[in-house]
Amino acid sequence: MKTPFMLLAFFGLVVGIRGAETPSPRLNILFVFADDWGRYAGAYRGLDSRPTINDVIQTPHVDRVAKEGVVFKNAFVNAPSCTPCRSSLLSGRHFFQTGRGAILQGAVWDTTIPTFPLILRDHGYHIGKSHKVWSPGTPVDAGFGGQAYAYQRAGVGSNNFSDNVTADIARGASWSEARAKILAEVRGNFSDFLAARKPGQPWLYWMGTTTTHRTWVKGSGKKLWGIDPDQLKGKLPSFLPDVPEVREDVADYLGECQAVDAYVGALLQSLEEAGELERTVIVLSGDHGMPGMPRGKCNLNDFGTAVPLIVRYPGTKPGRVIEDLVRLPDLMPTFLEIGRVTPPQGLYGVSLLPLLQSDQHGYVDASRDTIIAGRERHVGVAREGNLPYPMRSIRTRDFLYIRNFAPDRWPMGAPLQAKAIKPDLALIDENTRAAFPDMDASPTKTWLIAHGAAPEWQKYYELAFAKRPAEELYELKSDPDQVKNLANDPAFSEQRRALSERLMATLQTAGDPRVIGDGTTFDRSPFNDPEDVGSPKTGKAEKNKKL
Repeated sequence: MKTPFMLLAFFGLVVGIRGAETPSPRLNILFVFADDWGRYAGAYRGLDSRPTINDVIQTPHVDRVAKEGVVFKNAFVNAPSCTPCRSSLLSGRHFFQTGRGAILQGAVWDTTIPTFPLILRDHGYHIGKSHKVWSPGTPVDAGFGGQAYAYQRAGVGSNNFSDNVTADIARGASWSEARAKILAEVRGNFSDFLAARKPGQPWLYWMGTTTTHRTWVKGSGKKLWGIDPDQLKGKLPSFLPDVPEVREDVADYLGECQAVDAYVGALLQSLEEAGELERTVIVLSGDHGMPGMPRGKCNLNDFGTAVPLIVRYPGTKPGRVIEDLVRLPDLMPTFLEIGRVTPPQGLYGVSLLPLLQSDQHGYVDASRDTIIAGRERHVGVAREGNLPYPMRSIRTRDFLYIRNFAPDRWPMGAPLQAKAIKPDLALIDENTRAAFPDMDASPTKTWLIAHGAAPEWQKYYELAFAKRPAEELYELKSDPDQVKNLANDPAFSEQRRALSERLMATLQTAGDPRVIGDGTTFDRSPFNDPEDVGSPKTGKAEKNKKL
């Protein structure tokens, strides 16, 4: 006769066996990662206490993901330059811990560094990507397995929305027809990916559009998306001249951001049609701030490092805004934990799952109180002896502290002589490509170079291009645009000292080559091997190469 204890034990064994036989399926992951997409989406409207660029943009599909998921108000990159940012994201490490992945021009991937896509692949995930993952660098998209998992047969028109739609309209297509053609390519590539998986296999799909990267068509924001540049009056950050040329440039950029939103809508439609929406984690983000703008791409101010991060996680409490300071390297362990894989030890990134699975909003995790960021070599340094512009920063809720390790160098590259500025301030302006080459050529850059000597505009020119002091300190509440340097203000000496010490201690513990040994690793070969970028001989070829 079985005792009650034996019956309970037998029942527990049966339940355990059944549970082992039918584990809940692992979630799929859809990752939309747009090149040069800063923190611009309707979901961020109203989160600041002042007028901003987000008051103008319309992103209904991104906003839907936000409404059904979580908005991270304070998400930042580890490096505001394409390749090092992506090296950090893929590996979960500080950018300076990725070998030659820490630079852009001349980057080479270290195959000994584990990356989340290949780890997930090795643990049963079907992986695939469309467009950019890790480039420029050798081999291209190495951290995702190169082109072995590319799904782009339907087309790559989504990489240059305004260029391709404008060309199709010129050939007689309507706006709706030209737009539909590109969205069909987005859905087609995704459908090909889904069709290639095994039944029931979990998947990771990376959609890496470059449409928000220069170049785009001048005037396209208004013509293609109805964004009136004059709507931006009084909404630009204080370091941008509030003039028609700059407002139009920003409006055109916002048009490309709205194209990203349209792609998100196409992917959501495909997910719903496939019955996969409620089994899929959707993550939307970008690799740094606005290109071709002062204080944006390649800069450690928020305008350069802040990015959107919006996550729809099945079962989470929706509609929340989390204010914790988070960083893109956090996505590496997050994705692995979603796939039920234990992340490697020693990562800089920390999983976001506790935040996603909580029901709290605002500040949730007190330990998430700082962001470390930096940069070394982008592109322009090739014109001045191959020396990078080394910067590191630490950001808290209240302050941003920046250390410029070589204040004798030019932060945006050398001010090489530009040709005579064209009167029409054309978008693809080779005249300003050579000068300060770490800022992308743009109408805004051209306007600043053309007007920088005038007393009225000199301060804008200097904020964009001038050499910088060894230390910068900004109080975020009183100076959200970070234009008033308090590093030499005695009233803030204690904050400067404390942040400097904390930054240096963190970098030393992490083994940053810029602060250990003699600190010159990034100034030597192979990190400074010659590149003829931006020279008259190669400038034309570089014009259409998206970095």
